[in-house]
Amino acid sequence: MAHNKSFARNARLEGEIRSVLSGLLRSEVNDPRLADVTVSTIRLSADRSKARVYYSVIGDSDREREASDGFSAAAPFMRRQLGHRMRMRVVPSLEFLRDTSYEYGDKMERLFDRLSEEGLLPKADGDKDPVEDDS
Repeated sequence: MAHNKSFARNARLEGEIRSVLSGLLRSEVNDPRLADVTVSTIRLSADRSKARVYYSVIGDSDREREASDGFSAAAPFMRRQLGHRMRMRVVPSLEFLRDTSYEYGDKMERLFDRLSEEGLLPKADGDKDPVEDDS
């Protein structure tokens, strides 16, 4: 059961870290490159020494690069503040990565729509073919 407790503690810490970093972005990090950037997910390493911070940003590749540069500049401040606000023996190093899951989901949805329009996907049980409807 020690593994489950560790997993639950990591999940709780990830949520707290996300909350602290989101608050810092909203009110204390004054870098315009990080305006409208959202922290979506935190993934702590098993030993809690590293935290991958996934963020979302809307815009083109220049906007993505700006956000990445902004995080590079703000990382030491954000880590220091994290240490002040949370009780952790070791404050994890922060690695900032762009969250592309939304774009991937959107791409898959468009692909399924196209396949459906071309009749290449079977109909779901809830979808009745109007021609075969006996009502």
